[in-house]
Amino acid sequence: GAAGAAGGAGEGGDRQGGQAPPPMVLNQLLPLLEAWLQVQFYGIVVDSDLTSAVAPDDDGGPLVADRDTFLNDRHQELVRVCERHRRALNALIRQTPTLLSTTLAPLIRLAPSAVDFENKRHYFKNKIRQLRSDVRHETLRLNLRRHSVFMDSFHQLRMRTGEEMKGKITVSFQGEEGVDAGGLTREWFSILSREMFNPGYALFSRTGAKAEFNHPNPLSHVNQDHLHFFKFIGRIIGKAIYESIHLDAYFTRSCYKHMLGRKPKAADSEALDPEFYKNLMNILKEPLDMLGLELTFSTEVENFGAMMTVDLKENGRNIPVNDENKEEYVGLMCEYRMTEAIKPQLDAFLSGFHEIIPAKLISIFDDKELELLISGLPEIDLDDLRRNTEYTGYTEDSQVITWFWKTLQTFDQNRLATFLQFVTGTSRVPLEGFTNLMGMRGPQRFSIHRAFGEDRLPSAHTCFNQLDLPEYSNEDQLKTKLIQAIHEAREGFGFI
Repeated sequence: GAAGAAGGAGEGGDRQGGQAPPPMVLNQLLPLLEAWLQVQFYGIVVDSDLTSAVAPDDDGGPLVADRDTFLNDRHQELVRVCERHRRALNALIRQTPTLLSTTLAPLIRLAPSAVDFENKRHYFKNKIRQLRSDVRHETLRLNLRRHSVFMDSFHQLRMRTGEEMKGKITVSFQGEEGVDAGGLTREWFSILSREMFNPGYALFSRTGAKAEFNHPNPLSHVNQDHLHFFKFIGRIIGKAIYESIHLDAYFTRSCYKHMLGRKPKAADSEALDPEFYKNLMNILKEPLDMLGLELTFSTEVENFGAMMTVDLKENGRNIPVNDENKEEYVGLMCEYRMTEAIKPQLDAFLSGFHEIIPAKLISIFDDKELELLISGLPEIDLDDLRRNTEYTGYTEDSQVITWFWKTLQTFDQNRLATFLQFVTGTSRVPLEGFTNLMGMRGPQRFSIHRAFGEDRLPSAHTCFNQLDLPEYSNEDQLKTKLIQAIHEAREGFGFI
């Protein structure tokens, strides 16, 4: 009854991650909901590393449970209740975030889809903080050549253990002055997130209708060190998540699901190859004789000009596909394209990734949430940035500041991203928006400081999210100087 009442109060337009306080009636019902959940979750505990659900068996001993079997046998209805009344549930968690680590600990394992992304992310960051506090790590110091950041980083880190990779990393660039107080490390991550997809390394291919997603290249073996590189990249992605640093790195849906330990579905192949997906859907919809297709359980694969036949199942090239078994064929084709064709690459990537991020801990997210966790919000909201900007030597009404914001309004998203990289060291926006922009000492808002000498270019202190802006005499001069400063910074100057 308590859950039903609380859930009824909480149904309706649940806005993911919304922070609005619950209505008064819901506030009054939350203690009843918590009490009901305590009773329902009694006897279900989470093991000491908080990474797998366990429950007492009939003899009172611990029994590690397969999630689906566990839910089917004992808790399917409980999960349905949690998902049906997720608004009330998430309001309760927002009021007392520690519930996910105490009373409601099994919820994050048994019904993660019932928990909003913001609540999950808060839980995740707390667990990472615990892992970080358990062991003290030495600082890893990288000294890199700007023209060889990827290879220098690879060689300097490849012999380090996963535990050592969890330590603080400081970066210096040969021939450049400056102490890394965080800005250079963020720039390093930003450079790596571009270089890992460099076609010259042949590690990833661009896929999707707009070639916007990265997917492991099945022909990456042309690079003899390709598996070592994939492990290194897995570590870098994991390290970025570990440090809450966003990367300009977008993967196919199937890649995200592999990171989460989930099996991709046929629909996920659309992000990999829209034409491939369309053809498979036609096979499912239409009789094969109408399509004029004579298929077997095999596929033709090109390997540097040579065609190879690959069986999708044992002796598949001799097993014809018909209307009775074509669903199996489509499933195996998708599995081959998204998993089997790149299995060595995936295994190497995931081995590095999971050295930094525990597999079961990351599995609380879904693939879209993981994309947000890795890459941050994709759109740069200028109004949000303006609301969260501080001024020194200027005010919001200063003429130069008015010109500055008018200039930014003329920038497209790409140029805005390069501007953001110029002043913060990264081109991505924090998940919470600019109110939680991170600096060397934690959250640090973007600030504009008055500088002297209108013949000088604007300069940035990325460790402090600070722009030093001279008092230019007109709007055109400001725009020209700002664009020039951003361009020169992209060429390797101006990052502090």
